[in-house]
Amino acid sequence: MTVYEYPFNERIRTLLRLEDLYEKYRFFVAQDHHLQHHVALATIYEMLEVAGRADLKSDLLQELERQKQTLVGFKSNPNVESARLNEVLADIESTSAALISIQGKTGQHIRDNEWLMSIRGRTIIPGGACEFDLPSYHAWQQQSSSQRRADISGWFAPLEPLFSAITIILRLLRESGRASHIVATAGSFQQMLQGRTYQLLRVSLDPQLAAIPEISANKYVLWIRFTTQGGDNKPKAYEGDVPFDLTLCNF
Repeated sequence: MTVYEYPFNERIRTLLRLEDLYEKYRFFVAQDHHLQHHVALATIYEMLEVAGRADLKSDLLQELERQKQTLVGFKSNPNVESARLNEVLADIESTSAALISIQGKTGQHIRDNEWLMSIRGRTIIPGGACEFDLPSYHAWQQQSSSQRRADISGWFAPLEPLFSAITIILRLLRESGRASHIVATAGSFQQMLQGRTYQLLRVSLDPQLAAIPEISANKYVLWIRFTTQGGDNKPKAYEGDVPFDLTLCNF
């Protein structure tokens, strides 16, 4: 199944963007070629842009604490697997402690590194990181892949607690919803939400259908219009019925 997600607010949109960048970073830093490591480093710069809000750390800490208090309330429930619950609570506590230990603004250690910031300043220019622009960076790229990976991992390490918190919060959010099987008649589906608050919408469908959901939603109404791609990849309306799973998530 192919899953499409739609955030209902800017807060969740930011977390999803950071999660996407984190997955991209983890993939490229694990590779060996210096061009792949360049992408990993450039991705860290993108993370700093998205995570630049001063209150992101406090927001994550507050959400982790709120989730902790909610989960603690389930300890007396005989239908809850206590070992799994304790594991999640331990993850929340350790991640919160690591977040609290972060000093200063998110990514300040990178901003304080003149060499890294000189590279950042050039990477935003198309073709600006050529060897004649950044000879010291070119020299660094000639080092062994293991040395480059160690350097990049070290630069990223202070950001790790931030992404651990994001992983926990998004996992709990996704697990909060229950999927409903729906058929979009003639490629269109509409549902009244009656003012109920949701934070994330998930659409799961068979990729063999070649259907692409275009989603718009607020607290009153949800509308999903399915399209498909023609020979030139230009979207066009999907003419048939589309079976899919819909999950509305909220803490």
